[in-house]
Amino acid sequence: MSLIPTLRPLGETLGTEVCGINLATGLDAPAIAWIHQTFADHPVLVFRDQDLGANELASFGRVFGVPRKHSLVKYRHADNEDVSWITNVDADGKVDWFGVRRATDWHTDSTFEDELPLLAILHAKEVPSARGGTIFADMRAAYARLPEPRQRQLATMTALHGRQSGPAGDRLYGGDKGTTDKQYEEQRWPAIARHPATGVPILFVNPMHTHGFEGMSQEEAWPLIDELTAIATEDRFVYYHHWQVGDVLMWDERATMHRGAGDANPEERRVMLRTIVYPH
Repeated sequence: MSLIPTLRPLGETLGTEVCGINLATGLDAPAIAWIHQTFADHPVLVFRDQDLGANELASFGRVFGVPRKHSLVKYRHADNEDVSWITNVDADGKVDWFGVRRATDWHTDSTFEDELPLLAILHAKEVPSARGGTIFADMRAAYARLPEPRQRQLATMTALHGRQSGPAGDRLYGGDKGTTDKQYEEQRWPAIARHPATGVPILFVNPMHTHGFEGMSQEEAWPLIDELTAIATEDRFVYYHHWQVGDVLMWDERATMHRGAGDANPEERRVMLRTIVYPH
């Protein structure tokens, strides 16, 4: 890495553009070390004007860990199943209505898996003429904003996670949750986690996959999940990413929550590649 990349803030608390790195040319050891170090403090990084295929995107993901096939079989990429499509276009070129509404409520990816991902990467290939963004919330800041009594309460609680089984998943998908190639068991994760790189406390509850807490009824749990989501997603603390063709955006799956804005014209094409990365 002959030149040190520069950073440009995109949002008040989240969203940072990296200038001076071309991901398609391969990354040397200093560049990889720089991205690792930068990502620990800036959990939403954007690389503009990139042009990667599925194999190249998977290779970039392997810089950080092990890419894993997406649970939704339909959206896996034919050239590399470690990469999936985020798209509103069906195989016949018509509007894919599941793709339109998919992931348009707040969530952290794959908390229903028996291992938690480190990060995910999206690469924009086609974007609508207006809107169609992705929104991110800082779950480190969310924890810090909780009243101390709530912090103490949650520190002793275990959250229960399933595939789109939380209040947001129920509202968004109902009984149509897409076809997977396996059944997912309920997972238990501490409601307050520590970031694996920085040790910072994180609110680790999301309304898509978190459907309860050990020892608490659903009637008690779902209002609490919605209350925590409202705190975490106050407008002044979230970052709305306005996509440009060529953007590669990577986000920290522990430190953030996200959702598709769902605010574009569904008749306009929105096509992206995605890979999700797990620890080695």
